Amino acid sequence: MMSSEKIREVGEGSSSSGGAINTIAPLLSNHQRQSSSLLAPTPAPASTPQLSRYESQKRRDWNTFGQYLKNQRPPVSLPQCNYNHVLDFLRYLDQFGKTKVHLHGCLFFGQPEPPGPCTCPLRQAWGSLDALIGRLRAAYEENGGLQETNPFASGAIRVYLREVRDSQAKARGIPYKKKKKKKRPNLEIKASNNNDGATSANFQLQSTT
Repeated sequence: MMSSEKIREVGEGSSSSGGAINTIAPLLSNHQRQSSSLLAPTPAPASTPQLSRYESQKRRDWNTFGQYLKNQRPPVSLPQCNYNHVLDFLRYLDQFGKTKVHLHGCLFFGQPEPPGPCTCPLRQAWGSLDALIGRLRAAYEENGGLQETNPFASGAIRVYLREVRDSQAKARGIPYKKKKKKKRPNLEIKASNNNDGATSANFQLQSTT
């Protein structure tokens, strides 16, 4: 049997080493911290700022164009995209158009208010395509694309949109009217001498003619 002195030594040795105490103490403190954290109020999640109508539409358009590139055979990555892919995308969207564009052989060609139905196809309106290209041009650069290589800003895209605008205007009998730019006031500064010899400036706003 182990003597009482050895038992005393083992007991003193285990207590002096402090191993069990050092192991249990962190567990107790962790438990206490968990309990206190459960009682502490949970901070409310930060609300996501709501996107404007323009930003939401721009995001949807960008996702749609990205999916269109992925569906190509073979798939086209964004760095490989050029103005030809954009032109194909615009033609692809025509099948979802809602604007009646009369063909040259149609009796209603050039009539803004045709008296009856016809079998002419539906197309995307020029204004919708023009606005779409504007959003995609901005989204391209916002997603890491370079302005110099932006396929949506290509001259070929502008030519295509101009042709669509003119052809739809003739087919529908609705001439295109370019919006007049608002006149910007010019600031003129006229100097005049005061009685004391000091020079003062008179500011006048005049509209451009």
